Amino acid sequence: MNCPYCLSDVSEEAHVCKTCSRDLYLFKPMIAKIASLEGQLAAIPSQEVNELRIAELEYLLEEQNQKLANRSSFAWIKDIAIYLIVPLLLLLLAHWLIAIVYDTKMIYLRIISMILPLPFAYFLFKSHAHKLFPWFIGVVFLAIASVIGMSWITSLVDRSPVFPQNLFEWKELLEYSASIAFSFLTGMLLGRVAFAAEQRRRQAGIMSALNKAASNHAKSASASIQGVFGLMKTVEEHGGTVVALGTTAASIYTGLKGIVGS
Repeated sequence: MNCPYCLSDVSEEAHVCKTCSRDLYLFKPMIAKIASLEGQLAAIPSQEVNELRIAELEYLLEEQNQKLANRSSFAWIKDIAIYLIVPLLLLLLAHWLIAIVYDTKMIYLRIISMILPLPFAYFLFKSHAHKLFPWFIGVVFLAIASVIGMSWITSLVDRSPVFPQNLFEWKELLEYSASIAFSFLTGMLLGRVAFAAEQRRRQAGIMSALNKAASNHAKSASASIQGVFGLMKTVEEHGGTVVALGTTAASIYTGLKGIVGS
């Protein structure tokens, strides 16, 4: 430490300055307190440190997005096999058991068709970010292939045509396909909501730094910014859930309309 009188270096145990011979006994607690406060101030991250941390996290996020864009063909094939082909085979198996083996009420098959695709889509989109359009095409394939496959299985038993023969049968095919598609879409939306929630949790440090930086603005401007940010956050958190509820209702309606209505 330094002597408060002559600023020369003195040892921590000294009670008298060796240079100016002044008594240091009364000043030592104050000097120790000042040193402690200086250490605490040094430990507080500066604005530059926060900006560097934000830049680092943005770089990591960009790197993750780049990895997503460069996913290997094997990863795409694996996802298609697990999240499209497996539910398709399970739906065909359920149709074979309910309609052919046990010959029971078709409402059970409709309920299974509305429930089964949802968890596959949920875990697909919860694991990491996906582009929507390719999987929307996959949803259409899953829905149509399931219904045509069920019709083919039935034709093997009663020799009925695989494809619809009139407008009413086409309408039933499209409604049944829509119920399967809406179930998968609901899982996609719920999975994206869960993935976004996880991303928000990981990026809590970024948001905290941005809020701290925003607090440096004028009070009125800060209040306005915080109000807009709060509205955007509310929409982000609950908007996906509302849309998911809508697709769930559509899946139930299209899946049971033909049976309940008849």
